[in-house]
Order: sequence, then C-alpha cells, then structure tokens
Amino acid sequence: MTTASVCMATYNGAKYLRPQLDSILAELRDGDELVIVDDASSDDTTAILAGYADPRIRVVHNEQNLGYVRAFERAMHLSTGDVVLLSDQDDVWIPGRRDALVTAAAATGIAASNLLLLGSEEPLRSPVTGRPWLLRAMDGPRALRNELRMLAGDVPYFGCAMAVRRDLLAQVLPFPQILVESHDLWIATVANASRRMTHVEQPTILRRMHADNTSAPRPRGLLPALRSRLMLVRLWRIARRRARTMSF
Repeated sequence: MTTASVCMATYNGAKYLRPQLDSILAELRDGDELVIVDDASSDDTTAILAGYADPRIRVVHNEQNLGYVRAFERAMHLSTGDVVLLSDQDDVWIPGRRDALVTAAAATGIAASNLLLLGSEEPLRSPVTGRPWLLRAMDGPRALRNELRMLAGDVPYFGCAMAVRRDLLAQVLPFPQILVESHDLWIATVANASRRMTHVEQPTILRRMHADNTSAPRPRGLLPALRSRLMLVRLWRIARRRARTMSF
C-alpha cells in the first residue's frame, strides 16, 4: 500500500485547527502520518495538538518563529511516506482527498488539485480574468504554458492542494535560499521544469478565507508583484538545473 505523509505548519492557529485535524485524520489510513511543525505558537495551538492521542500524529516545535516556508520545509524533511501531502492549519479536507492526490502524485510525481471556498463551495475567482479559477487535467503536461501563467498570476497552484512523490523530494528539497514566500509556486515550478505535473480536477479541499490567510485574497501592489515574478524566474532556472542533475 502506498503510504502518505501529511505535512502541516502551524502558527497561532487555535481558532480553526480542530476541524482541520479531524478532517485529515478521518482520511488517513494505518501506516500514514501527520507531521506537524509548530512555528513557536503563542496561543492554544500546542495545547490542542497535545490533546490528540492519535499515534499517526508527530509534532515538532520550532524554538523560534522561522516563517511558514521554513516550517513546511522542515515538515517535508521529517516525512517518511511514499507521497507527501501539504496541508494548511485552517482548511477542511473533502472526503476522498487522500486517495485522489496520492494516486495522481504516485503516477507522475507531483499533483495539484482544485479547491473550493468553505461555506459557499464555489471556486475562487481568477485575479486576472475574474472567471472561476480552476485547473484542467489537459493542461497538466503543458509545462511552459503553466509556467507562463504562473508569471502572469493566473494559475491556481496552492500548497494546501498539492502532493509530491518521495523521489521528487530530491528536486524540491532543500528549498532555495531565495524562497521567502510561495513555497507552493516553487513546488509547481519543480513539477513543470521536470514535466512531472498532474492537474486533478476533483476539488480536494475547502479553503477557509479569513483575515489571517497567508495568501492574500486580493492582488498585491506593483512592486511586490514584480519582486515575486523576478523570484519565479530565478526559481525556474534553479528547478531546471536540478531536473537536469537528477536525470543523469
């Protein structure tokens, strides 16, 4: 049986953490694990985590806050499953998520699924076109097209809806030092650079939108957007180098 490791980064997430943990544990099988790196929370997050006696949960505490990118990186380093699924602390899994993403990632290497908004169960709207923001299965292999859409800010790649096969972790990890945000776009860049991306049209997550979301619901200013796009170009080069190295 293919095993799954769910990697979660927590930070002051007590308000919404329990529903997320319950939805994850309902999906996991024997042999799976939930690896949680708490990034020096100061609220009741650690107490909530300690209240779960499930042997599939492993919790590691950062002594100081390193930021969500490095917390996710550490969780992925600690994972042991055949397929690694990323998860935020405040969403809710849709039943069937575990098997859908594990199957897709096991087949090609990296998978990204659609998601819906918690409450309305409607898709997000593209910040560029205003249309429903959805991945299409037919676009998964279109690596260059996907990367150009990422540069345009018009492809819905979210870490909370991604999975990585273990052998592809050698290309994903360690995260580049220039990666200070958007670890999900880095993983998608690796997938496209190595032509290992699969788009799963089935929604697998209900995304909770609130004031403390790491991903902003509205477009950022011009300068931050330009810096982000420059970082993506540099990440593409790094991902291409890693893909060539791993192919030998």
